[in-house]
Amino acid sequence: MSALPPSGADGTRTDRELLAAHVAGDDTAFAELVRRHSDRLWTLALRTMHNRQDAEDALQEALVSAFRRADTFRGDAAVTTWLHRVVVNACLDRIRRNQVRRTDPLPEHAERVLPATDDPEAETEAGLRRVAVLQALRQLNADQRAALVLVDMEGYSVEEAATILGCAPGTVKSRCFRGRARLAPLLAPLRAHEQDRT
Repeated sequence: MSALPPSGADGTRTDRELLAAHVAGDDTAFAELVRRHSDRLWTLALRTMHNRQDAEDALQEALVSAFRRADTFRGDAAVTTWLHRVVVNACLDRIRRNQVRRTDPLPEHAERVLPATDDPEAETEAGLRRVAVLQALRQLNADQRAALVLVDMEGYSVEEAATILGCAPGTVKSRCFRGRARLAPLLAPLRAHEQDRT
């Protein structure tokens, strides 16, 4: 089948047009959609899983699921919101399957908490903060972790996170509240260290 014509101002197709083209049989549309959002989807999977291998596996499962189930997209949210929901669900499914606790290596390319700087001491501090936050997040249950990643790290509103997670906004607020309460004592040594330096 032929692809839908480009309609963006610069001649590119919108996310919705790409998804519709994929459903209509365009062999290249889904790959273009994934390429467009791959960095953010990978970051979301990595922050949720905190293990590079598990994040890769969950993201792969999510993309296969999105590819096969693209016709279920109802259009009541942005395509990116739908994709993020598929990724988060795949991560949560994998976390629940791996409920036997094990020691996971930290991600090799964890997202930087602070921007890069020419100051080696600041870089070291940023690295220590990143490790501490990732280790603390690992102590949360999967639902609390997913809510905090979406709201506090990815910058989604509570309502958007609720759409992605498929639950009520009040549930997201509750998970964030409980997750933050659990993180506070875990991150207290980091805060104390930073206050000592000021």
